[in-house]
Amino acid sequence: MGLPEMESMASAIGVSVPVLRFLLCFVATIPVSFLHRFVPSAVGRHLYAAVTGAVLSYLSFGFSSNLHFFGPMLLGYASMVLSRRFCGIITFFAAFGYLIGCHVYYMSGDAWKEGGIDATGALMVITLKIISCVINYQDGLLKEEDLREAQKKNRLLKLPSLPEYVGYCLCCGSHFAGPVYEMKDYLDWTERKGIWKPSEKGNPSPLGSTLRALLQAAICMGLYLYLVPLFPLSRFTDPLYQEWCFFKRLGYQYMACFTARWKYYFIWSISEAAIIISGLGFSGWTNSSSPKPRWDRAKNVDVLGVELAKSSVQLPLVWNIQVSTWLRHYVYERLIQKGRKPGFFQLLATQTVSAVWHGLYPGYIIFFVQSALMIAGSRVIYRWQQAATGTLFEKILVLMNFGYTLLVLNYSAVGFMVLSLHETLTAYGSVYYVGTIVPVVLILLSKVVKPPKPATSKARKVE
Repeated sequence: MGLPEMESMASAIGVSVPVLRFLLCFVATIPVSFLHRFVPSAVGRHLYAAVTGAVLSYLSFGFSSNLHFFGPMLLGYASMVLSRRFCGIITFFAAFGYLIGCHVYYMSGDAWKEGGIDATGALMVITLKIISCVINYQDGLLKEEDLREAQKKNRLLKLPSLPEYVGYCLCCGSHFAGPVYEMKDYLDWTERKGIWKPSEKGNPSPLGSTLRALLQAAICMGLYLYLVPLFPLSRFTDPLYQEWCFFKRLGYQYMACFTARWKYYFIWSISEAAIIISGLGFSGWTNSSSPKPRWDRAKNVDVLGVELAKSSVQLPLVWNIQVSTWLRHYVYERLIQKGRKPGFFQLLATQTVSAVWHGLYPGYIIFFVQSALMIAGSRVIYRWQQAATGTLFEKILVLMNFGYTLLVLNYSAVGFMVLSLHETLTAYGSVYYVGTIVPVVLILLSKVVKPPKPATSKARKVE
């Protein structure tokens, strides 16, 4: 397709030529992933995954993209070869350092806001893959009794070969938008082991789940294209916006963030379709009398779960699910000292790592600090709910937690969307920082109004 044709197509759908090129390559991951099923040997499948991933990267972002990818990839592999005992910590800081450097150099957030695209988003996914692989190889040195369940499941006892490692990192373009998955799962899938081993239950068909993901993608993109002209993010600095009443400004914040989320729903639905049709998305069989295949390994979002979340604590379980899982396994759980319970420090540290991973824009930092406050405040309401089990007050608190999540999430998400400090503070200030004040007040209240322990816990103690 020539440049004039791409320009006319890009203008027809309202995107830039680089974004159109990315979208075409991104959608191409679906047929490319499908063809992976027919490559005859494990070695051939590793090479196919690596080569197709590199080619799609070149077509989408240019030659330099693969140079950016192979830098931290080779550094991670070298650390596994040369220093297994410390390879995890070395790679964690080195890979994140390189990613931060790329974020600063390319200022990718500004490019994304203006309709541009670069390889930084794909590098973000590859960075998480590299780190998880290297840490799991380091975990292979530890005694099994010292490991958590996730560590036992994902640890690597032997060094992956270079084709296995590169194939995992670039697999059929899955690094474009995720999802993040484990090296152990990738190896089992490629070598047809574990749940992918042929069994009497037959070969599960991915067709139905793939079509469902594609239908979801089409609906999400349609809604996004319809809503985005009605609720532009630029309105937050418009003098007209400042003239509106408090509730109209708060409602606009909700609608602007609600609109923006459909873009992410679309992207994750396409990536889910690609992983499902490759077979990697298979996660086992149901326990029903007539077992059915489950295809939720690639699931990165639960749309209704996000929009109708009853508690902020539920959000990491339904939004960017695989990255949230990565953060839990490789940051949150590893900061918990043995024999002690996690607290606000672990939560804040995890959200800070997530912020840095996204980029060093003030809006990202503010959003993830806000997220830590939001979740902490929601936990306070939940503890009050538990203490009021079976009463009318419990139902009131359930409704309160839902409203709290709706308010604070969409208030906080403005920072994630507009990125700049001025625009973020302007938007927050226009609603009198309500989404910051409410969580802080709840956290402080929890120090004064401590709910009594539920009767069930007392009974257990007596037992």
